[in-house]
Amino acid sequence: QVQLVESGGGLVQAGGSLRLSCATSGRTFSSGAMGWFRQPPGKEREFVGAIRWSGGSTYYAESVKCRFTISRDNAKNTVYLQMNSLKPEDTAVYYCTFNRRTYYTMTHYSRAEDYEYWGQGTQVTVSS
Repeated sequence: QVQLVESGGGLVQAGGSLRLSCATSGRTFSSGAMGWFRQPPGKEREFVGAIRWSGGSTYYAESVKCRFTISRDNAKNTVYLQMNSLKPEDTAVYYCTFNRRTYYTMTHYSRAEDYEYWGQGTQVTVSS
C-alpha cells in the first residue's frame, strides 16, 4: 500500500519561503512521477508541478514557475517542494501525489485524474 505524507506547511509572510516534504512508502519508486497540487480556499484543486522519479525532469504551472522548485531524493523516497517569493495567492492546502505512468511529455502530469495516490495535505498560509 502506497502512503504519502506531506510535512512542512505553515504560516509565512509574503516574500518568504517554505519547503514542503513528501515522504513515500509502500513500494520502490523508480518510475512514474510525483506531483504537487494545491487547493486554495473555496477553489478547485490545481496543478503546481511534477517530477519524474527516473531522470528528474520537472514541469511547473505558469503561476509558480521560477518561484517553486521540485526535487527528489531517490534514496529516501522523498520529494520536496521549495517555495520562494511566496504570495498571498499561494495560500492553499498542498498535496503530493503519485502517478505510476511514464509519459513522454511532462505536460501530461498536470492532470489530477491520472494520479492514483494522494497524501492528506498540508496547509500553507501566506500573509500579506
